[in-house]
Amino acid sequence: MPRVVKPPEIRSAELLDCAQRLFFEHGYDNTTVNDIIREAGLSKGAFYHYFASKEALLEALARRLARDSLAELQPLLDDPSLDGIGRLNALFAGSRRLNIELAPQLRKTFFVVFRPENLALFHRVDQAARELAEPIITNLLRKGSEEGILDVPDPQAFAEMFLQLRLTFRDVMHRALLQAEQGNIDEAARLLEGRLRLYGIAIDRLLKLPDGTIEAVQPGFARAFLEAGP
Repeated sequence: MPRVVKPPEIRSAELLDCAQRLFFEHGYDNTTVNDIIREAGLSKGAFYHYFASKEALLEALARRLARDSLAELQPLLDDPSLDGIGRLNALFAGSRRLNIELAPQLRKTFFVVFRPENLALFHRVDQAARELAEPIITNLLRKGSEEGILDVPDPQAFAEMFLQLRLTFRDVMHRALLQAEQGNIDEAARLLEGRLRLYGIAIDRLLKLPDGTIEAVQPGFARAFLEAGP
């Protein structure tokens, strides 16, 4: 049969689709490049034409998942009834909901990036998501400042600070996931929820708001995330 020629963006998307299915089902570590090309019906040469490595494919998958998640949250952020604080809290609430819905797949796929030996991969995956999130957070902060609700002299710099603070979750998330795997759900949930609460307070103080204004966590979220799924 003649070879089917498809546009590069379609081939790339097909590889990402196959990788996502396999990563979500079996985990990143347990999926090989050969598994992906077999699922996609492509040669190894074709794979490396689009992605330099399995790590590069994971980076692209992180970017796509972030883009899809942010697109799903956009209607909340555009709600005209919300002010600057309401929009930030809607962003956190929507993110929590999506994290719970995707928790089993995210844990299987991205647990590997939290390992201490995979620091470079973590930063690549995180950067892919940050590039999409930063302009959205910048815009939220700019709107809140224009409304007089938030005290943000430089929205882009403050958005960068928000995202930099997230980096403190890497080691905490790794410890929490390890504890959860060992059956210490209570301890893991306390660890994760405690850090999320501190993250919210850090944002409050950065924005000169009363502690507890920004709802970075809700009671029970950490446990729900760690226990969700099959």
